[in-house]
Amino acid sequence: MNDNSDKIILDLCGGTGAWSKPYAAAGYDVRLVTLPENDVRLYEPPVGVHGILAAPPCTEFSFAKHFRGKGNYRHNIRKGMEVVSACMRIVLICQPRFWAIENPSRSKVWKYIRTPDYVFQPWQFGDNYQKQTAILGKFNNPKPTVIKKPVGLVKFSMMKSRDIAPEHYGKLTRQERRAITPSGFAKAFFEANP
Repeated sequence: MNDNSDKIILDLCGGTGAWSKPYAAAGYDVRLVTLPENDVRLYEPPVGVHGILAAPPCTEFSFAKHFRGKGNYRHNIRKGMEVVSACMRIVLICQPRFWAIENPSRSKVWKYIRTPDYVFQPWQFGDNYQKQTAILGKFNNPKPTVIKKPVGLVKFSMMKSRDIAPEHYGKLTRQERRAITPSGFAKAFFEANP
């Protein structure tokens, strides 16, 4: 096994650290930069960063908030872009070998940055639910492990709340659990971007 302890991976706005978990398991020096301990807007990155994974909160960019509020939710784009801008600043400072910024594919954030480079569904990597997600950055595309959509997974089907990240059921809200990077995707991303 390779010694990866000198390869720093920054997991910005990483929450539970699900996206960087395969890197940590492989011995990389993973640094989780997430609230409440670390505010990405104030974070000063170390020298020699190998890769950056960033999952800024989608709350201010999500169409779901607007629809669930029956059109009454007003997005605070400025507040949301502060975090996205901080992630991009860290990428510019570090110039890592690879970097990726994630948000839902139907997020308003792409209007303010650019078209994403990669779009996936969790079911394509073995997680039996839908949440179309987009990523932009400089990375090798992960290879899906499932090509055909699972039977019974209809266009707007939702998993039962208890089935989304069951290890966090009761500790995190449904929205927080849906924000966790699907484990199958995290593994495939790691394999494509060592």
